Amino acid sequence: MVTYIIAEPCVDVMDKACVEECPVDCIYEGGRSLYIQPDECVDCGACEPVCPVEAIFYEDDVPDEWEPYVSANADFFDDLGSPGGASKVGKTDYDPPFIKELPPMNEGED
Repeated sequence: MVTYIIAEPCVDVMDKACVEECPVDCIYEGGRSLYIQPDECVDCGACEPVCPVEAIFYEDDVPDEWEPYVSANADFFDDLGSPGGASKVGKTDYDPPFIKELPPMNEGED
């Protein structure tokens, strides 16, 4: 299944314009980034154009340097699974190790 992926520009920014646009509530908030639940995403693409930092990519279009974000996005849901809506879950403090171990990013780039 191909879905949308949120990559590096979102880390430590989390604008959440995408969350407001998502008709199926499949964008979850971790400690440092947002993540799209692949089984809940309907591939409508509503999130992509509203992201102010251009962090959302169709999985097949993720730039090579951000390829690790594809597996990090999947890893976020290893324990969480598919709860059926991000608003039920709210913000979690969890990020996959790859994201958690990144240095502070994207600060002061308003």
